Amino acid sequence: MVPMKAVILFESLTGNTRKAAELIATNLQQEGWGITGVCPVRRPEMAAIQDADLVVVGTWVHGLFVVGQQPWGLGAIGHLPAIKGKLAATYCTFALNPGKTLDRLDTAVAGLGATVIGGLALNRMKLYDHAEEFAARLTANVPAQV
Repeated sequence: MVPMKAVILFESLTGNTRKAAELIATNLQQEGWGITGVCPVRRPEMAAIQDADLVVVGTWVHGLFVVGQQPWGLGAIGHLPAIKGKLAATYCTFALNPGKTLDRLDTAVAGLGATVIGGLALNRMKLYDHAEEFAARLTANVPAQV
């Protein structure tokens, strides 16, 4: 079996979402996955995206603390190259309440042609635990290629 390969694209303001991307990459590598790249949404590595089986897209939650939450950088995410035929997963980092951020992020990524298999909201105070849980869910739900 050939191990799965993932690229992780992130939109980060304070560094939490970038840190989450790095933690997710590390956890996936520990599960035997290949990581083709970890890069900002605004500077994607095209070869890393092309070589990946799974595209992970993460952003931070923008909005008031409990109302109006949305993923930051939807415009930049919408300008990513088409990823038709690829699997995708999403994550967001938040402080108090992610609201419907993941649903909106899933819709944006699906608009690029990917098959979105789900996502996870990562509390910024529990990044290590939540990144490990996200990687474990991906490993359990995305079969290795034959």
